[in-house]
Amino acid sequence: MTFRHTDSELAALIAQGAGQVLLGVGHGELLAPRHLGDVGDALAQAWIAQVLTTQRPDDAVLSEEADDDLVRLQRERVWIIDPLDGTSEFSRGTTHWAVHVALTLNGVPGPSAVSLPAQGQLFRSDEVPTVTGPLTGRIAVSRYGHSYPSAAVADRLGLRAVHIGSAGAKAMAVVRGDVDAYVHAGGQYEWDNCAPVGVAQAAGLFCSRLDGSDLVYNNPQPYLPDFVICRPEIADDVLAAVRTPW
Repeated sequence: MTFRHTDSELAALIAQGAGQVLLGVGHGELLAPRHLGDVGDALAQAWIAQVLTTQRPDDAVLSEEADDDLVRLQRERVWIIDPLDGTSEFSRGTTHWAVHVALTLNGVPGPSAVSLPAQGQLFRSDEVPTVTGPLTGRIAVSRYGHSYPSAAVADRLGLRAVHIGSAGAKAMAVVRGDVDAYVHAGGQYEWDNCAPVGVAQAAGLFCSRLDGSDLVYNNPQPYLPDFVICRPEIADDVLAAVRTPW
């Protein structure tokens, strides 16, 4: 079957389109904050699922908001999706939420897109520029503060914390060059970081587990507890700080 859009175009269109769905959910402040997250998750998932069924019927999908069909373990092409990354941020009305769309090829992130709809930004792995320029001396952390590894990195490298909501928003802050690193060790799933890693790698950033090993996706248990996204100039120092924080 011949499709109209390339994989990269489709990833970007899905990330952008789901973002528009989510902006519509919050339109006019017609729903109470406690309902926004549930409605947003459900509608974005339904739209993305139908698009992928129509556009890529032979591909497998792993999504936070869908049952895990383990047929994906026998497929080379698996879309890993987070229809709404940062549900609590979305419900609170902040701009720090995202949509993640990545096509993995034998466990490696390929065409990927991350949209930050409330900020009007879309990041595509096929178009993102390489991150250049001077280091900022800053590290992205959650709005609750540092984890132990991120605190160790900040202390060792002298980085100032910048508080940002969702995983996608923190990762894209590194891609934009606003911060130098995002270090996570609090536990995540593959859909939380696959598309951000795909975009970050395309931008020339260093991405790995905290032990320096490769990030591998489409695992039987899609739990991926730790990773780092950072400027390549400081990668060795970041990993050293995590291994020997004292």
